[in-house]
Amino acid sequence: MALPVQTQVKFWSITIAILAVSLWYLGDVIMPFILGGAIAYFLDPIADRLEAMGLSRVAATVIISVLAILLFVIAFLMVVPTLVSQAVALADAAPTLLKRLEVFLIENIPSIIDEDSTIRQSLASLGQAIKERGGELVGTVLSSAMGVINIVILLIVTPVVAFYMLLDWDRMVAKIDALLPLDHRPAIRQIASDIDRTLASFIRGQGTVCLVLGTYYAVALMAVGLQFGLVVGFIAGLITFIPYVGAIVGGTLAIGLGLFQFWGDWWHLAAVAGIFMFGQFFEGNILTPKLVGSSVGLHPVWLLLALSVFGSLFGFVGMLVAVPVAAALGVVARFFVGKYQEGLLYQGLSIPEAPKTSDEGDAD
Repeated sequence: MALPVQTQVKFWSITIAILAVSLWYLGDVIMPFILGGAIAYFLDPIADRLEAMGLSRVAATVIISVLAILLFVIAFLMVVPTLVSQAVALADAAPTLLKRLEVFLIENIPSIIDEDSTIRQSLASLGQAIKERGGELVGTVLSSAMGVINIVILLIVTPVVAFYMLLDWDRMVAKIDALLPLDHRPAIRQIASDIDRTLASFIRGQGTVCLVLGTYYAVALMAVGLQFGLVVGFIAGLITFIPYVGAIVGGTLAIGLGLFQFWGDWWHLAAVAGIFMFGQFFEGNILTPKLVGSSVGLHPVWLLLALSVFGSLFGFVGMLVAVPVAAALGVVARFFVGKYQEGLLYQGLSIPEAPKTSDEGDAD
């Protein structure tokens, strides 16, 4: 005999509340495990393909881990120092850029901006605030992120967790499947399958799109000689998962910096704009259709809401899990909406009866 619905609702509500409280208090502790699980989930299809080619799970996991570590070390040695130096330099140069913008506005719109105007004073105060706080903020973030404890956690614990989770991924999935409630197993499997498909389409596909576009923007902008091109490309690629936002933010930042650096050199400005135009064409017509596929039902507003809510509640860990949780909640919501539309609560007694056939009419 199955448990009453009210008892089941209470049980699962308590379980969800316990998980939320655990995430709240153990956010920093479980961060390497969340990262490790995400990495294992991302790499599991590659391990499955290597197994299909005849390798054992252990051999596939070792090969993937060695290649991932090599790529990480190369990227860390070649990219991270330049990225950090450009980020600090951009924070230091921001007051100068704002000052040049102020001069440009004064020279070209003298009737709007004068020495005592609110806009000019705001620009001056904004530049001073960035000068005083910008470098300090970047330095604080870098120093906190590169502390000894965080280095140990992120560079040692996370890869170890990812290795073991990737090695045992299929067995863990089988164990969880065996623990599903028998009465609800078909529905849970359907929801889990839809969530996996959504995450595979969005997280894996869109993550690859972000990596490819970020690399393209950074390399192309640095090739045309734009200062801070690596930082701009990194920012544009990082937020590409929100449609149009990455291109708008990255393009605005790149063109804005290009106006100060290449003013009068219209060919370089056109090259900067062309880089983002080609990037959007390449993403919309090649990358996203091939890697992400059709729409997975994640609206940009839903993503922004999830990032804001989870970021404010759980900090950095919340932002890490915001997108997959939003995708999962979207799948669950669509499932229950479908069940609601099939039930009497939605259809009521107003369902039209099927029309009688001619044979039934003759029989009457």
